[in-house]
Amino acid sequence: MSHRVTLIPGDGIGPEVTQAAQIVAEATGVSIDWEVVEAGEPAIRASGTPLPPAVLDSIRRNRVALKGPITTPIGSGFRSVNVALRTELDLFASVRPARAIAGEGTRYPETDLIVVREATEGLYSGVEHWVDKEHSAAETVNVITRRASDRIVKFAFELARREHRRKVTAVHKANIMKTTGALFQTAFREMAAKYPDVPSDERLIDNMCMQLVKKPSEYDVIVTTNLMGDILSDLCAGLAGGLGVAPGAVYGERIALFEPVHGSAPKYAGQDKADPVAEVLSLELMLRHLGEADAADRIWRAVWEVVSEKRVVTYDLALPGYTERPVPPSSCSAMAKEIARKIPLVDTTSPAPRPSAPGVGIGGDTALETG
Repeated sequence: MSHRVTLIPGDGIGPEVTQAAQIVAEATGVSIDWEVVEAGEPAIRASGTPLPPAVLDSIRRNRVALKGPITTPIGSGFRSVNVALRTELDLFASVRPARAIAGEGTRYPETDLIVVREATEGLYSGVEHWVDKEHSAAETVNVITRRASDRIVKFAFELARREHRRKVTAVHKANIMKTTGALFQTAFREMAAKYPDVPSDERLIDNMCMQLVKKPSEYDVIVTTNLMGDILSDLCAGLAGGLGVAPGAVYGERIALFEPVHGSAPKYAGQDKADPVAEVLSLELMLRHLGEADAADRIWRAVWEVVSEKRVVTYDLALPGYTERPVPPSSCSAMAKEIARKIPLVDTTSPAPRPSAPGVGIGGDTALETG
C-alpha cells in the first residue's frame, strides 16, 4: 500500500533534516508518495507569503503531513507558520513524547513522558494589542474555552487508556488565573470522572517544573494549555536528552502533522551538521499513525543503536557528557544513512532497551474522535 503524504521541508536546517527522514523512510520499504510544498522563507521568496494556500490544500487533501522546522521572526515580522497551520487546520492536540534515547548524556535514562498540549488557543491565540498610542504597554488575551479544554483533556485520557499509560496529570495555574485556569481545571476534573480506570492528578505549573526535575518517573501523560505545554515539552525534551532527539505531532479531527520539537537553527543552514533524530522520530510517529508499526519499530531500534554506539552521530551527540570517549562528529546525512543501513538488520522481537514507542497508536481514526 502506498501512502500519499504532504512534505514541508521548511527553512533553516529543515530541508536537511527532512531529507534525512526521507532517506530513512526509503530504507523501511514503505511506499510513500511525497507531495512537496513550500512554507516559510522559501515560500515568501516564491509567492510573497509564508503560508501559501497550496500548503493548506495539500494537507487537507492528504490528511497526513511531515514537516521540517520553519523560522519565526522574534518580535516582528510574519506570524508563526506553525501557529497558523494549527489554527487554519484546527490541529488542536500537540503530542510530544519524551523518550530517553541519547545514551550516556541523558540525565534521566528512564524518561518516558508524553506532553499533550492544547494547540489552538490560550496565550498563543494571537489576540494582542497595544494599550496606548505611545506603545509603552501591550496586552495579550488568554483565550480558554470549555470546548477546547474538553476535547484536549478527552484526547489525553483516550491516549492514556488506549496505550495503557499509568496516569494523566493536568497542569494549570488555577490558584492565580481564577477564570481561565479554573475553567481548564473544571474541564479536567469532570472529564476525569468519566475515566475511573485511568488514574489522574493535578499540578500547578511552577510546582510541575520542579517535580519533573526532581522525580520525572512519577509522571506519565501530562495535559495542559498552549503556552504551558510548549514550555513543559522543552523541559521534558531536556530530561530525555535534548531537543535534537525530541519528535512531535499535532492532531485534528481528520488531519495529522508530524514535526520535530526544535526550531530551524538558521545559523546552521546548509552545513549538513544538524541532528536528524527528532525529524526521523517524527517520521516514526507518522508511520505508526499510518498503521506501519513494523517499519516504525525498526526506525526506533535503528536510531537507538546508532545513538548508543556513538560512532556516527552529529556534533550535539558527540559533545563531552554525551559520551565518555572522544567522538569525531558526523554529518546529518551520514547519520541518516547509518540509521537507514541498520533498519533491515535490527531485531524487533527482543525487548527494547527503552520504551519502544510511547505514542504507539497515537492518531488514526479512533484516536481522532473527540465526541
